[in-house]
Amino acid sequence: MEVLKYIFYPTVFIASLVYYMFRRRLSYWKDRGIPHDRPHFIYGNMIGIQKEKNFHELLRDYYMKYKHSKPFVGFFMMASPDAMILDLDLIKSILIKDFHNFNDRYHFFNERDDPISAHLFAVDGKRWKIMRHKLTPTYTSGKMKFMFPTIVEVGCRFNKTFMNIVENGGTIVEIKDLMARFTTDVIGTCAFGIECNSLENPDVEFRTYGRKIFTSRSPMKETFLRSFPRLARTLRMRKFPKDMAAFFTKIVRDTIDYREKNGIERNDFMNLLIELKNKDNSLTIDEIVAETFIFFVAGFDTSSAALGYCMYELAHHPEIQRNVRKEIESALEKYDGELNYEANIEMTFLDQVIKETIRKYTVFPFLTRVTEEDYKIPNSNLVIEKGVKVIIPIDALNNDPDLFPDPDKFDPSRFSADEIKKRHPMAWLPFGEGPRNCIGLRFAMMQIRIGLISILKDFEFSTCDRTETPIINNPRSFILAPFNGIFLKVERIVQ
Repeated sequence: MEVLKYIFYPTVFIASLVYYMFRRRLSYWKDRGIPHDRPHFIYGNMIGIQKEKNFHELLRDYYMKYKHSKPFVGFFMMASPDAMILDLDLIKSILIKDFHNFNDRYHFFNERDDPISAHLFAVDGKRWKIMRHKLTPTYTSGKMKFMFPTIVEVGCRFNKTFMNIVENGGTIVEIKDLMARFTTDVIGTCAFGIECNSLENPDVEFRTYGRKIFTSRSPMKETFLRSFPRLARTLRMRKFPKDMAAFFTKIVRDTIDYREKNGIERNDFMNLLIELKNKDNSLTIDEIVAETFIFFVAGFDTSSAALGYCMYELAHHPEIQRNVRKEIESALEKYDGELNYEANIEMTFLDQVIKETIRKYTVFPFLTRVTEEDYKIPNSNLVIEKGVKVIIPIDALNNDPDLFPDPDKFDPSRFSADEIKKRHPMAWLPFGEGPRNCIGLRFAMMQIRIGLISILKDFEFSTCDRTETPIINNPRSFILAPFNGIFLKVERIVQ
């Protein structure tokens, strides 16, 4: 009994303290008179996540409920009191004008136990500024032109894959998987200098780890890591499995050793990083591993998702598909049938189609920032206190009928030059905005364009009995992903 006393009372004390701390955090917005839904003790305002709803649906419903409670509303990610920003002018201030007070994303990274998690997207403060400055020159339009032929080569193999399917009697394809294999091969060759050939063999190790990056993560774990990154580091939590880190680390080290020993240079991202490493030791090997890894993560599934959803919409809208194909044929004819960088950037209607796809199917549901100092909302008495995370619900904005009338309709004309001018610049933010926008946006758009051009010039796509309408998205996936794939009918165009 004496022993139990020494165990029982401290346990009760700790449990009571934790309960008090959680209750205090969960009353944060109530104490400040900010509108919000009453939070669940464990899930906060995330009840139903992974079951009935994915992140997109959850935040979209919350946004629509409170969209007129501007400039922001309270939201609890578990026990973390966050400010969901509803006012577009305030979003502009946070991302651009007052960026100095919101330059950190407050994402989880653990360099000690999980070094591949310490990449540009996650790191904060001075380290982010230094790394961004180092890496920015590798993502310029000039460097994209440098890598363009490498991606076109993969595009040619992509076209051949469809040709083989059709010639062997195939008519129904699962387009999402094929798009993921295309982006896997693009990122494999551009980021790691490896010919993955997942278009020929979908079970190659590189593709397997690409799938594992997302299937091994859960929305609830992601939420905990985002909400309590310091606690997660103290607990020595990892974002990615050890075998995954070992796999990508070995690939990068072996690639660098081989290239440097044999004096090999290629038109790819890895070559640019090696140049940085050898220039005044600007990058360490571990930093190169982390940056190539996030290059893979960001370019693999997000781009393949956009490609898959784009093909889904083009299959449902044959007239739009024909107009895209006419533009492709016209541009290629202008350059004697060659898909070069100039032809690629001249396809403005294709660009509108891609942007409308990204609006309707926003892969990442929100952006996050954290206040470094108390922030007084312009033209109000409201304050977002130091250390509070802000959520910018980009998917909800993209589907707000006040910003995009009839948001369920697929309408590329929304992104004509005239329509863009009419709209608030913060209404469409798939790549973020301001100094901490997505550094790889040029590469992402280039990869998506080449993927679409490579197949649309020779093949026509339409719906079939297996096409799911509307698409059911996976509630367990943090990024937008179709639960049952995207099946389409494919036919070769007879010239």
